[in-house]
Order: sequence, then structure tokens, then C-alpha cells
Amino acid sequence: MKPLTQKDGPGEGGLTRRDFLRATSALAAAPLFVQAGTANADEPEVQPQAAEKIVPTCSTFDCGGKCDIRAHVREGVVTRISTCPDNEVDPAMPLMRACVRGRGYRQFVYHPDRLKYPMKRVGKRGEGQFERISWDEATTLIADNLRRITAKYGPASRFMHTDTAVSGGAFSGDKMARRLLNMTGGYLESYHSVSMGNTAAATPYTYGTAASGSSLDTLSDTKLVILWGHNPNETIFGHTNHYFQQMKRNGTRFIVVDPRYSDTVASLADQWVPLLPTTDNALMDAMMFVIISENLHDSAFIARHVIGFDENTMPEGVPAGESLMAYLFGEKDGVKKTPEWAERITHVPAQTIRQLARDYATTRPAALIQGWGPQRHICGERTARGSTLLATITGNVGVKGGWAAGYGGIGNRLFCADPYSVPNPVTAKISIMNWVQACDDAAKVTPDNGLKDAETLSSNIKFIFNLAGNYLANQNPDINQTVKVLEDESKVEFIVVSDLFLTPSARYADLLLPETSFMERWNIGETWGTGNYLLLSQKLVEPEFERRSDYDWLRDVARKLGIEARFSEGRSEKEWIAHIWEKTREALADHDLPDFAGLCRNPHVYLKSPPYVAFEENIRDPDNHPFPTPSGKIELFSKRLWEMQHPEIPALSHYVPAQEGPQDTLRAKYPLQLITWKGKNRANSTQYANPWLQEVQRQQLWINPQDAQARGIQQGDSVRIYNDRGVVQIPAEVTPRVMPGVVAMQAGAWWQPDADGVDNGGCPNVLTSARITPLAKGNAHQTLLVEVTKHASV
Repeated sequence: MKPLTQKDGPGEGGLTRRDFLRATSALAAAPLFVQAGTANADEPEVQPQAAEKIVPTCSTFDCGGKCDIRAHVREGVVTRISTCPDNEVDPAMPLMRACVRGRGYRQFVYHPDRLKYPMKRVGKRGEGQFERISWDEATTLIADNLRRITAKYGPASRFMHTDTAVSGGAFSGDKMARRLLNMTGGYLESYHSVSMGNTAAATPYTYGTAASGSSLDTLSDTKLVILWGHNPNETIFGHTNHYFQQMKRNGTRFIVVDPRYSDTVASLADQWVPLLPTTDNALMDAMMFVIISENLHDSAFIARHVIGFDENTMPEGVPAGESLMAYLFGEKDGVKKTPEWAERITHVPAQTIRQLARDYATTRPAALIQGWGPQRHICGERTARGSTLLATITGNVGVKGGWAAGYGGIGNRLFCADPYSVPNPVTAKISIMNWVQACDDAAKVTPDNGLKDAETLSSNIKFIFNLAGNYLANQNPDINQTVKVLEDESKVEFIVVSDLFLTPSARYADLLLPETSFMERWNIGETWGTGNYLLLSQKLVEPEFERRSDYDWLRDVARKLGIEARFSEGRSEKEWIAHIWEKTREALADHDLPDFAGLCRNPHVYLKSPPYVAFEENIRDPDNHPFPTPSGKIELFSKRLWEMQHPEIPALSHYVPAQEGPQDTLRAKYPLQLITWKGKNRANSTQYANPWLQEVQRQQLWINPQDAQARGIQQGDSVRIYNDRGVVQIPAEVTPRVMPGVVAMQAGAWWQPDADGVDNGGCPNVLTSARITPLAKGNAHQTLLVEVTKHASV
């Protein structure tokens, strides 16, 4: 999808300074052979090049870690990117070195298709037709529409969309936009993490809290790690790779359970166990059957810390036949959950299931670490809790080297204070999965399907801020249905998009604004997982053309709404960063953090902390540190879930056939399960436009040779992937790296529909369902059936 051609500004037809620097850089790279004594005395003397400055910084994308970027700056231009040298890496707290994404940031920031000027829509919404306007016109449009829409529909008609291109920093335009909205009446908030919200919602029904991750350094002596749908080698998941590679060198055995032979399998795995998507719980059930029937479970641990294991440990008021033992041994349904039973469902051989169960139960301690992919299914909540059951019956909770739940990490011990938030007067909240419904017909959003803290919504969504986010019309499921709602201008009346590029979402803007990149503004980068450091994201260069940071133009909007002094508190962007840092120093006074001037001199701040084992105190001293569950123990059986009486939310997490799963009758029409993965060359859809990273990995459909042969598909053929929701057309990658019955494509490609609505960009969300999970009201993007046919050779 080529971005629009923006109207030329003064002087744009000639050679720009950036073009000149590129040309001279190319010339400078060529060898120059001059014979001694032949120089022409009349030639002008060659001027020495300006000094190069190397500035440590980091991006503020919502990426798996904050890698160290060494920007080489000369005369106000970033000329190249390197990373911290080997001799600066502290093995006790490794600073993430720039990955392939980090190395490619310069090509992203200096891409010629970046947005340059504020523009307003002139065609139909979604056509991508815009004309250039002034910033004064743009901020007046925002202020006027905020006044008009708020007066007509109320503040709950205003919505702030999800925006992962900036949420990796302590300060961002979306945070300040929320501040502005709350100062003028509030807005409709959304909840639920698209990344791992189902795990966060389900895990408390076992342990009483979602905070269940240990620090990775506690795994140093673990002899077995089972990575269940976890692919850190491609997602660049914090410091996971550093620790896993260390463990691999020290002899740790890795088993990866995944339908796809990922780069993590290739790099780490001693064994790959492929299974059909949505059947994870069947495999877990059979593993528990083997462990218990062979007396490999930790009886003492279970007796002291657990309820719901057998009929003697059930909560009061629950009828017989609901315990884990009763379920596994078929006391209620007459079906024993044997490996042979699971093999028919999962396509994992019974012998492999027995081996996997025995290995996990007899290697003490062992860590079963579940990634976020499995919980992005319609059954994701059950899968997330299923891993907690396995960890519990083997005694791997609260012990060094074990692992209690899905991957979450413990969060960095450092944090940035939040001195700029303002309470939201609007109490109603929707799941992020409800936003299209709330735009289309607010009456469809109820407490049963995601509405919180209200019985009804007072208005449809009429105003949307979409700042640095591509969830509007690319990452959201069932795009074709979504854009039908967005194209109807009687529904959402005004959409503001601020971004670097004309993304698929940006095409649906009424007002399109050119944002600055992280290289052109100030921020503080915050790490994921066990990365105990913060990095100052320094402003490296001045923004070109008429690009402005969101905070900068929001001050103008606030001024036109009469609240600028209260909104900005008189601070520039850099002054806000300094203020946030000083408030952070106050909150962490015992850690002797440098002042802001010191942070600018040395932009890396570490806080080394001892290894942390989740639930260690609860296990060591349960009388004084009970689990925060109703029983004070680990609840394999949750009476709170049992009281819901929902067939898709069993009180004892176990296998339930999924809609659009392998046992759905829809397979007669659409026989293949499609899954997606997060690739190494972009974070969600961010950096899709980066030419270097497009070379790293092509957008293709992975299909097993058996499935390809049955359809007459050969390597490189153009194929059509389709279901009732849409059609995608991309090349085929025929490979045994995906199991039969399953096809896969990388997530995050930009949607590129042709005149017939066929997507040629490889965006999976043309095919995904907007169905939501029953407990968390979260996303189920990964659960879908498709058919694939050959189209033509490419």
C-alpha cells in the first residue's frame, strides 16, 4: 500500500539536505586514489567532516525489551546505528543489545513516505484522500469537534484507542490526550490487554492474583524447561533469550510445544511437540492423568497447599464428581483422559504424551512456561489455567527453578512515576474487544459481554483519538466488518489519527497528523519482564517538515479549550520527562538514583535485585502468608467459576472443544486451522514500512507439504486463504515447519485490499473473528478455520 502523495511544500521539488547527506555519504564510502604530488593547487581545500556524536538511546515502541541504541549523529542527522559493545554488557543484568528491529530504526525514521504535514480528509472515509492544512486549522478542528460532540452526546462518546507504537515509554501523547479528555469531562475507557489479558483474567482463579511470574535468573539450575507456545527468539521477549541461552550452555533441556517449528525450536529445543491449536488442555489433561496414575504427583505439596485435587479437598457445597481426580478418571462422564484419548484430539502420539508427562514430573524442579499465543484463543482462559494445574500437582509452585503460570515476568523493579494522570469522571468501561460494537450500536454492549461499572452506555462512540496505533483498521479482528462501521460517517463523527505513516488505520482518519519518531522527542524507556533498568530516550534530531509531537499540538488544543495552563503546567516535553524522573527518584529514594542532569550524562539506570520466586512465601509459610484466594490455598477447582455455571468456563480447567477448532463441523467447509506468529522484523505492525525489515522475512503462508500436495500447491505459488469473513492472497511457503492441518502466517502485515476486497498484503485479520472469550471478554484472534487454494504462480 503506497501512502498518498502529499502536496509539495516550498522547495520540496529540489535537493533536500537529507538527500545531499545521503549522496555525500555514498561518495565518502568510495575509495579515493590520488597519486602523490598530483593534486591541483587551484582546487578548494577539502573541509574536515563535522565530529560524530554517539548517543545512547532507546525506542519507545511496545516492544519486548528496551534495547540499547547507539545513534551516530553528525550535523543533526542520524547516520547509522550501533549498539553497546561486548565489554559493556553486565552478565548479572544484561542490557539488551539492538536486535534486527533496533538496527533498522534509521531506515524507518528516514523513510521518504513518512507523513510530513497535517491534513484533512477530502474523499470518503477510508479512501485515503487528504489535503494539506495548517496546524492552526488542525487544532481548531479538534477543539471544535470535541466541544460539539461532548455537548451533543456527552463525554462517554469520546474514545481513546489502543496505541502500541508509544506505550513503551513513561510519557506519550496518548497519556496526555487522556489527561486532556479527563480535564474536559472524561472519556469511555477500555480495559483488557490484547497481548495477555486472558491469562491475566484467568490466573487469579488459581492463585488469587495475576502477579505470578518469577524472575528468569531463578531458572539457572533448572534441568528441564517446557516452552508452551512461547517463541522468545522471534518476539525478542525482554531478556529471555539471554537467560535461555545461558541455561542451554549449562545443560538445561528444552522442549517446545507449538504447532509451528519456530526459530525458538530451531535455536533451543531438544524436542518439538506439535499439537493442533485449541487442544492444549487435552494434552494437559492427559499429562496429568499419566502423572497421577503413575504416582508421580507431589502428594505432600498437594495435601498442604491445594483444594480441588480429590473429593476430600473440595470446597463445601459442591456436589460429588467435580474434583480433578474425578474428571481425569472419568467418574462423571465415563471417559478416562488417557494419552490415547488425547492423541485423537491433539494429534500428539500417546507415547510422546507419556514421555512428556514423565519428564516434567520426575525432573525436579522443572519449569513449564506458557507464552501468550495459546491464550489468544477462544479457549485461552482454560489453557492459561491448565498450566497452573500442571505446575501445582508437580510441586513446581513457589520453588526456585519451578514456574507457576504463563509467561509474565515480574516487571522491572524500577518504575516511572505517573504525576500527570487526572481522574476520569466517566466510570463506564468497555473491553477493547467491544469498541466496534460501541461505535455501531452502544445498546449491544452489556455487562454480559464486556461492559463494566455501568448497566448501559449513554452514547455510541462518536469521537476517536487514534495516536500511534494501527488497531483501528489493521490489528483489530474481522477488518471487513470493522471498516463498514468506520465508513458510516453517521456513526463515528470524527477520527483523529497521528502517526508516522499512512497506515491502513490512518486511511480512516478525518484529520491526519504527522507525528515525531522516538529519535525526535524525549522519553524514558521502560523494560518488560526482568529487565531491571530504565533508559533515557533522548531527542537526537529536530523533526523535519511540519512534524510535531502529540504533546506539542495537544497544548494548542488545550489552549483553544481554555485549559492550557492547567494541562501543561507550563512544562515543555523535556521538562515533563525531568519532572517524571524526579518523582521517580522520590518514590525510590532508597535506591540513590541520579538526578535528571546525571541521567542525561549516563542514560542507563540499573537496579540489581535478588532472584524472585513467585509465591515463595505462600509455600514456605502458608499460615502467615495464605494465597489471596477465598480458601487461602491454590484452587485447582474454583468455586467462584463453578457458581457462574458457564459451560465454557469450567471450575476445573479442562478441555472443551472450541468453536472453529479441529472438532467443529465447520471443518467440512474450512478444513485448516490458521494461526499467526509475532515475527522478528516488526513489533505488531510497527516497522512494516521499513524496507530493511521487509527483506528479513517475506509475508507468506506456511503450509505443510501434505496439505499443499492435496491442493496442488507448490513452493512460491500464489494462494488464496479464505473463509466467510474474507480472502487473503499471498505466496505459499511449503514447509514441514508447520504441522499438517495447520497453516500459519506472520501477524502485523498491512492490509492491502484490491478493488474486489481481496487482501494482497497478508493481513490475517481479514480472516479473524471478533468473537470474545467468555471470562475475560478478551480477544480470540487465533481461533479460526480457513481453506487454501492455488491461485497462480508468482
